[in-house]
Amino acid sequence: MKKIIAHLTGQIVSSNTSEAKFLHKKSSFGEIIDDKIQYSLAETLYLLEKGKMEINFRSKKLSTKELLNKFRRIDKRIQLKYPVFRNLREKGYLVKTALKFGADFRVYEKGAKIGKQHAKWIVFVDSETNKITWHEFSAKNRVAHSTRKNLLLAIVDEENSITYYEIRWLKP
Repeated sequence: MKKIIAHLTGQIVSSNTSEAKFLHKKSSFGEIIDDKIQYSLAETLYLLEKGKMEINFRSKKLSTKELLNKFRRIDKRIQLKYPVFRNLREKGYLVKTALKFGADFRVYEKGAKIGKQHAKWIVFVDSETNKITWHEFSAKNRVAHSTRKNLLLAIVDEENSITYYEIRWLKP
């Protein structure tokens, strides 16, 4: 497969190439918006890392370093969130943004079809050095419960190792 040629315009990475449409259909990368495939920042970094995408900005090909610098200005937490995205995706899960839920990602079971099934988890990514209050934890749990998803906390340490904690509601 030829590389997807995508363009960074403002804060949006998109492509209307046949390769982008094929990969979207095959592996659920990106979302179709106005006949183009739009990618999240994490999806873009992943496809770039895997050699499946090339990013152009103002008719110039961007290096990974240049792109990461631009993405850091858009999302200060991208370097914390991206290892979680990559780890879950490499385990076979479908990972999408969860901005409308106030979370980092929503994660679908292996083999799930987006649009036909709901995400199983809502993911909040945090650093192991950060402390949250019980109130913040409760708010995250409430979001997961109200969206009928399990809460998945992804804690990233200084070496980018990730520990996951799944929280579910139990009815005694």
